[in-house]
Amino acid sequence: MLKLIYYVPDENLEDTKNAIFAAGGGGIGEYTNCAWQVLGTGQFKPQKGADPHIGEVGQLEQVEEWRVEILVPDEKAVEVAKALKESHPYEEPAFEFIQLLDIKV
Repeated sequence: MLKLIYYVPDENLEDTKNAIFAAGGGGIGEYTNCAWQVLGTGQFKPQKGADPHIGEVGQLEQVEEWRVEILVPDEKAVEVAKALKESHPYEEPAFEFIQLLDIKV
């Protein structure tokens, strides 16, 4: 099992989550559409050649973004990453997958 973590502006939060759920992410046991999210501040400075969704080339930007965490089965990682990129407004969305251990107790 993997944990997907990504950052997204408020106006695109639901679209990205729904795309990930449709691609097979967000399941825990008998539950679907599961996510954890918290609002924070992201920072970036677009460089020459960038086409930023928010801000201007050469200007440091600080914007409110949601950090979203969603569980993803290993076999769905490629589909989920593709769904995230297609539904996300940023030219280069920041995201990562973390491998989770399945510990039996």
